[in-house]
Amino acid sequence: MSSLLDLITAFGETLLSTMRDILPIVVLIFTFQLVVLRKPMPNVQRVVIGMVYVTVGLSLFLLGLELALFPLGESMARQLTDPAFIFGEGVLPPMEVDWSHYYWVYLFAAAIGFSTTVAEPSLIAVAMKASQVSGGAISVNGLRFAVALGVSLGISLGSYRIVVGDPIHYYIIAGYVLVVIQTQLSPKFIVPLAYDSGGVTTSTVTVPLVTALGLGLASTVPGRNPMIDGFGLIAFASLFPMITVMGYAQLTEYLSKRSAVKE
Repeated sequence: MSSLLDLITAFGETLLSTMRDILPIVVLIFTFQLVVLRKPMPNVQRVVIGMVYVTVGLSLFLLGLELALFPLGESMARQLTDPAFIFGEGVLPPMEVDWSHYYWVYLFAAAIGFSTTVAEPSLIAVAMKASQVSGGAISVNGLRFAVALGVSLGISLGSYRIVVGDPIHYYIIAGYVLVVIQTQLSPKFIVPLAYDSGGVTTSTVTVPLVTALGLGLASTVPGRNPMIDGFGLIAFASLFPMITVMGYAQLTEYLSKRSAVKE
């Protein structure tokens, strides 16, 4: 009973905090609608019901993050980097741990990056709109999987960086040099969409798990500082989708030209 009461209390506190955060947005929208545009709010009842849904949904989501996703990500990182798991029960770890010992971490990071991105609501919305605007030229699932592949590769590489302790700016600079080169070579219609795809990945589902993974990994790998090494995975998750989306467009364009030549 006490745990249920604690859960209800935590939800109430989160709900009040969410209402306080949403209030400025509501005031801004109604102010512009009534004072600047000087028109009544259309479908007031639907708008109010929608805001209630958003407030309750965000509160439940934030509570779920605190109770489940963050602890789960940190727990998985600790278990995957446990010397007993890596080297076996009763085996003393070597003095210098090699990056290859953590291959399960890289596989888990790639899998969690792909699965959370495919389920990302903001990415689904962008992919659907892109497909509508392009008249079906851009596939919804094709774009989703291209972005998810980029996040998967990025988080896996970011986990490798945490393990080896390399400076993050080397990876980011090299990645953006590749993005600039691809921008010149890719079909022009895909470039803005690719840049936006890097942003929509850092949203409600992906960020909590990825952040928890980075902090948990930096806390358990010997010689790593969670404050210095634990953050930065989100930067990889934003960068690599730009590369894979433009690469997807380049590959599609190449295959189209090749089939046209054969015909």
